[in-house]
Amino acid sequence: MALVLAWLYLGGLDAVGLLGPDEPRYAAIAREMARSGDWMTPRLWGEPWFEKPPLTYWLMAAAFKAGVGEDLAPRLPIAAVSLAFLAFYYCVLRREFGATAAWVGVLLLGSCAGWLAFGRVGVTDMPMAAAFSTAMLLCLPWVARGESGGLTAAGILLGLAVLAKGLVPLVLSLPLLIAARGRWRAWLRPGPLLGFLLVAAPWQVAMSLSYGEPFWREFLLKHHVARIFTDQLQHVQPFWFYLPVLAAGLFPWTPLLALVIRKSLYADIRLRFLLGWGLFGLGFFSLARNKLPGYLLPLLPAWSALMAVAVAQARRARWALGACGLLVALVPVAIKVLPGALLMGVRSAEWGSSLSPWMLVGAGLGLWCWWWADRRRAWAVAAVLIAVTAGVAAMRWLTFPVLDRYVSVRAFWSAMKPEAARVCIERLDRERRYGLNYYSLRPLPDCSVSPRPLRLRERADHLLELTGG
Repeated sequence: MALVLAWLYLGGLDAVGLLGPDEPRYAAIAREMARSGDWMTPRLWGEPWFEKPPLTYWLMAAAFKAGVGEDLAPRLPIAAVSLAFLAFYYCVLRREFGATAAWVGVLLLGSCAGWLAFGRVGVTDMPMAAAFSTAMLLCLPWVARGESGGLTAAGILLGLAVLAKGLVPLVLSLPLLIAARGRWRAWLRPGPLLGFLLVAAPWQVAMSLSYGEPFWREFLLKHHVARIFTDQLQHVQPFWFYLPVLAAGLFPWTPLLALVIRKSLYADIRLRFLLGWGLFGLGFFSLARNKLPGYLLPLLPAWSALMAVAVAQARRARWALGACGLLVALVPVAIKVLPGALLMGVRSAEWGSSLSPWMLVGAGLGLWCWWWADRRRAWAVAAVLIAVTAGVAAMRWLTFPVLDRYVSVRAFWSAMKPEAARVCIERLDRERRYGLNYYSLRPLPDCSVSPRPLRLRERADHLLELTGG
């Protein structure tokens, strides 16, 4: 199991160049930290950048300092954090809910689409989700039995979560205080409170003293208050947006959610706490104006743990596990759709008709899972894991080269690099521009500012081309 998960997260990390606007932007900031030695102020092309706190930049910058390559340095620390959390997750679930729930929970979380996808890209979501979820899970003995020995470590981890992505983890942790049934004052003791403040506060205090109002306007007002209450960041989605996102994030294990609706499951306060963690976060993010899929990442450990305990305790899980097997038939569709979805958006991607040939495969796997679910449940879960692993392998061989050639700018930059001194940018979206700036080391000028013989533009089909001579 450990080898399969290690391969899923570490294999082929640099097979695709950096994607989207965030990966190359965060990587550029981290590379500048490593180059300049200024590990306090995040800088993007020489200017202070206060969108996110520095924890993720520090992890990446350490990889750059260690000599890891330009594509691997932003991703390897994130993959390592993902795997380290899965090891911790197993230990906690085993201690609290038993061996069966532990290994099922690790397989569910480690192979679900959301955790796997964000565990392989250089963005801030995974460090925050891992630190926050570790803090919440460390509090299970306190919630259940009043044991406060883990609260200091939980405070430190919660501080790391804030240092990874801002103040949202403090809001997401409110179910912890509700489940504590009046024992919330334990968090005001020197250990938990000082542990949190000593980790979370120094960077924010340092930036406040150095930059004053511009720091708080950008960091707090724009990227906290405005994200929740305004549409200024242009990520507005309908209220129900996170329902399909949660279903997709837990894929292919989503049908196991049907097992967590049993009322008898929640006689255990620990499971009520996990349910509150999952539901409160879902409600909070649904009320926010701006919505992005990665926001739900810190909720997946709670939902996976609930599903794992439900699987371990259920007398019958045939239909739920059988449905998980059926869903694996959608993996080939994802392989085909992914490049277009990343290039043009999910709604504009070409879906085609690749589903029908794989329905037989899904039906066979679903029948296998249905047959063994109540006889040898481990066989059913392992069969889905093997199918997911095969799907990831196929994606790596078939889809990654397409992503590298058409979605990332790495391959295009390699081809145009000898002519870079003669190139200006005529038209380029922000995603490609950040990527090109990262690989070119210094941003190419706009043609309107500094005309050059070769003009780079993005065509209507989203492909890049050079014109002129």
